[in-house]
Amino acid sequence: MLTIERAIVDQIVAHARADHPDEACGVVAGAAGSDRPTRFIPMANAERSPTFYRFDSMEQFKVWREMDDRDEEPVVIYHSHTATEAYPSRTDISYASEPNAHYVLVSTRDDDETEFRSYRIVAGKVDEEQVRVVEAYEPDSVD
Repeated sequence: MLTIERAIVDQIVAHARADHPDEACGVVAGAAGSDRPTRFIPMANAERSPTFYRFDSMEQFKVWREMDDRDEEPVVIYHSHTATEAYPSRTDISYASEPNAHYVLVSTRDDDETEFRSYRIVAGKVDEEQVRVVEAYEPDSVD
């Protein structure tokens, strides 16, 4: 299950709507091993396409190095679909290379409704997971 703060969901959806009719993409980083997305990082779609996205390789290198320097990892990797449902395409599945990430897809095909779905994609296998949106994360318990 993906647990994510409403403010981050709102940022992802706003990015997807702003880039429409092109696909939007980005990452939400979090502390390594935490499975808690905390830092929203919108990225450029190097393809500027309504049917395909690709991170710019130099921007991706910079973002991944910055996450490494901050002891973070990509907890969420997101992109939008502009004319189809929020389900991974064959291309999306082939590009999924972070086995611990939640792959979020947002569909902007409907002006009045937004689909926001999350998947685990490992070795070509797609498993949809529940999304739990919270106002704020609960504080970590201290033993």
